[in-house]
Amino acid sequence: MAELITIDDPDDPRLRDYTGLTDVELRRRREPAEGLFIAEGEKVIRRARQAGYEMRSMLLSAKWVDVMRDVIDEVPAPVYAIQPDLAERVTGYHVHRGALASMQRKPLPDAAELLVGARRVVVMESVNDHTNIGAIFRSAAALGMDAVLLSPDCADPLYRRSVKVSMGAVFSVPYARLDTWPRGLEAVREAGFKLLALTPAEKAMSIDEAAPHRLERVALMLGAEGDGLTTQALRAADEWVRIPMAHGVDSLNVGAAAAVAFYAVATGRPTT
Repeated sequence: MAELITIDDPDDPRLRDYTGLTDVELRRRREPAEGLFIAEGEKVIRRARQAGYEMRSMLLSAKWVDVMRDVIDEVPAPVYAIQPDLAERVTGYHVHRGALASMQRKPLPDAAELLVGARRVVVMESVNDHTNIGAIFRSAAALGMDAVLLSPDCADPLYRRSVKVSMGAVFSVPYARLDTWPRGLEAVREAGFKLLALTPAEKAMSIDEAAPHRLERVALMLGAEGDGLTTQALRAADEWVRIPMAHGVDSLNVGAAAAVAFYAVATGRPTT
């Protein structure tokens, strides 16, 4: 059973995991280095625990203590009960959901491990917007993608904003980072995947015509918002595919495009 501790000092060192949550650059450096991430909200905290992440501590406003009582009773980590105004001073923002947990990261698997049993894989290049990362993971989980591979410079899926937008789906879809880019894509191809680059380029084949759902193994490549896939990534692909557009619209937000493409990739996929 966790120990419930009431704290009234924002400088209490026991709250260090939760300080400066709005300082993106600080948290992006600090969290991976210290092996932690922040889960925000009851559902996300529960999903992180269900996915096997170990809790370091939990920070709750008073009204959330009863809601999270079963978790408090199950975990050995300390639980800090503080007033909402104090939580805002510690974190840097008003914690609307009233519940935060500091969770211990797990070692990332090797990309080759994820490819062994996968058939439908997402490959992201330089996607640095945390909202887009979260949205893509949520769609990947909902639409049956098996794994996600990240280029070395992609944003952290376990950053608080990504986790929150994904509603914890970052815990449902296994992911790994490729060590090199785009050379790391060769290992994906050698594992039997056809590399499809999603791009609005006119010379790209319609995704309907490409019929990725009929392929045995597909790796769908997505680029950053605005810039899209780099020339190097496009050259490394086996085929370029695009989503047909109407009414003069040239492209979709990468999160929306990902959801459409995932549906096209997964529809009719083999079930064994």
